[in-house]
Amino acid sequence: MPTKTLHTETLHIPTADGRADAFAAFPDGGGRHPGVLMYPDGFGIRPVLREMARELARHGYYVLVPNFLYRHGPAPVIELPAYIGEEARPAVFAQLMPLIEAHTAERTVRDADAYLRFLTTRPEVAAGPVAVTGYCIGGLLALRTAVAHPGRVAAVAGFHCPAGADGPDGFAALTARVHLGHAEGDMTPEALGELNRALDAAGVDHTSEIYPGTVHGFTMSDTDAFDPAALRRHWDRLLPLLDRTLTNG
Repeated sequence: MPTKTLHTETLHIPTADGRADAFAAFPDGGGRHPGVLMYPDGFGIRPVLREMARELARHGYYVLVPNFLYRHGPAPVIELPAYIGEEARPAVFAQLMPLIEAHTAERTVRDADAYLRFLTTRPEVAAGPVAVTGYCIGGLLALRTAVAHPGRVAAVAGFHCPAGADGPDGFAALTARVHLGHAEGDMTPEALGELNRALDAAGVDHTSEIYPGTVHGFTMSDTDAFDPAALRRHWDRLLPLLDRTLTNG
């Protein structure tokens, strides 16, 4: 039964390049909880991401959401409309894409080390491996984090993300269990087959599927891509993955 009372706070994570602001949510009442590093999509930390972190925390996890664009300022790094629809999207992307493109794989790995060190030393976080999840570009960051830290990450999940952007060889170091939920608008059945064959060849324990009828961004309720059924499917895949890897082994 999910808990109803949570503690939330804004934190600052020391990194090699400065300090990343972050949002954390975890159950009230003391005790230690399995840790989850949650990377936001390119729009960053905002009310919908805080609510997703709270929802996950209600199931007994300590959830840390870093502002991975912290080099450009605290979240939100640009002014965002309350609803990101067709009219607002071009102007938002024009501002964000140069910042996202500057977030190289090298920066991702360097920051991931700092995020995981911070997460695993929180007094509310249980000993042992953690999980990493992410949305859109955050899904790619989650995969890169899991590849770079095979001994520390037990599970990784990415939703509507560019899962194969680092090439099939990037999966060779993955030891975490993986779930990838692809938007139908992002992934053809042929591309899915190629990706899954690469995961199989690397020996990765995974599920990787297209969520029917979806477009990129389907988990985000403050955008015109939102699909309530796909969001429920996302929870139906994510929660059992975390339960198997972080609580039941």
